[in-house]
Parts: sequence; structure tokens; C-alpha cells
Amino acid sequence: MIRVVLPAHLRTLARIGGEVKLEVEGPATVRSVLDALEALYPMLRGTIRDHVTKERRPFVRFFACEEDLSHDSTDAPLPEAVVKAAEPLIVLGAIAGGKLSLLEASA
Repeated sequence: MIRVVLPAHLRTLARIGGEVKLEVEGPATVRSVLDALEALYPMLRGTIRDHVTKERRPFVRFFACEEDLSHDSTDAPLPEAVVKAAEPLIVLGAIAGGKLSLLEASA
């Protein structure tokens, strides 16, 4: 069993109250976890990865065991602690933006 933590807006979309627990067929990888997640919650298709290419969306990141897995191959094995459900796979929405000066903020 794999534990997955999703950002609040995706939990709302999927009507999930908290952490998701998934059974994954075959090796536990980001790809296999996302396949299982999208099969169980079809409304999430296209939110975490592109419909066609299956590539991670630009402002989505994957973390496990305090490591950023976002740029690793989606077919790379997940850490053993995630496979054993001791640690979750965290899907996180990244935030981008410029630096705002105090003068601009007060205008």
C-alpha cells in the first residue's frame, strides 16, 4: 500500500478528506502511483500530469522522504519507506512569481 498526500485543491476536486491509500500493481514508481490514483479518482486526470504525454505539469512537484523526486524518471523505484507506507508520497503544487518590493505592495 502506498500513502499519497495531495494538495487541498486536488483533495477537494476528488472529494477526499485526507491522505489517499493506494494499492499499486507492479513496482512502486511515481508513474504506477499516478496510474492507480487516476484510475480511482478519474476527475484528477490531467491535473497532475498531461493527458497525452503523461509528463508532470510544470507547477507540480513530488516529494518523498524529504527528497524532491520531481525531476527523476517517473519509472524510478520509490524509496523503501514509501513502499512500506512508513512515509507518504507528497504531491505538491509549486508557486512561482516575482519579488514584490514593499513600495509596490503598499501602493
